[in-house]
Amino acid sequence: MTRLAVPKTYKLYIGGKFPRSESGRVYEIRSHGGDFLANAAQASRKDARDAVVAARSALGGWAGATAYNRGQVLYRIAELLEGRRVQFIDEIVQTEGVTPAAASAQVDEAIDRWVWYAGWADKYVQVAGNANPVSGPYFNISVPEPTGVVAIIAPQSGGSLLGLVSAVAPALVAGNTVVVIANEKMPLSAVSLGEVLATSDVPGGVVNILTGSPAEMAPWLASHADVNAIDLVGAGELDWVHLQIDAAETLTRVLQPENGPDAASPSLARIVAFTETKTIWHTKGLI
Repeated sequence: MTRLAVPKTYKLYIGGKFPRSESGRVYEIRSHGGDFLANAAQASRKDARDAVVAARSALGGWAGATAYNRGQVLYRIAELLEGRRVQFIDEIVQTEGVTPAAASAQVDEAIDRWVWYAGWADKYVQVAGNANPVSGPYFNISVPEPTGVVAIIAPQSGGSLLGLVSAVAPALVAGNTVVVIANEKMPLSAVSLGEVLATSDVPGGVVNILTGSPAEMAPWLASHADVNAIDLVGAGELDWVHLQIDAAETLTRVLQPENGPDAASPSLARIVAFTETKTIWHTKGLI
């Protein structure tokens, strides 16, 4: 007996839940060869605003967690990714049109990159912070702290899983919460990552994933008064200059688009990019 196919409609990932777009819109996800794979929710302005609210609500708990705890939570995500390698490989093969070997290599690198960033969670402060020499009987210490809610436009070219992980993981390490616009044409890795996050130890709202048009959603996030920073790593084909102007209206920090194969390569600089430095003075000895 021939079974009927059950087309899947993927939802958004906001606040630890999987809501439909409030607009009711969906769009088709097609394979590299043009075959229908599934439907994905096409996020609206209201969905983007809901994601920012969820990220803001989760910020206190995530930023207030110990660095060791954040690192362990991020390690757990890598473990779950490892357990679902076959699914991610299959999705990458279908959407990107690469060989299974190339897809496997991408998944392995994405897992390794997540582990690499997780390892920095309780170490980057010692590198990025410092004790400053001052004149007088004082200690003067600079400590990096999370910027807040970070909006991210994920890379829109190949490497849909690796590009997403490379953009999201460093923002989380420092204690920020994230609203990310996934790869529009190849969102399967992003929605599957949402399923991984939902079954991990990551609190709801720490990561929020929107699918749909970056050109439609990015201006709303760039101009949102409750977004503290925006990563334009995947905005190279958008009018990102105007996005910077929109962000300037609310003093939102901007990480400009990067080009080349190493655009989102692992680096301490990507962690520090979304931190603020707090300087503390303290007297030496007794007053």
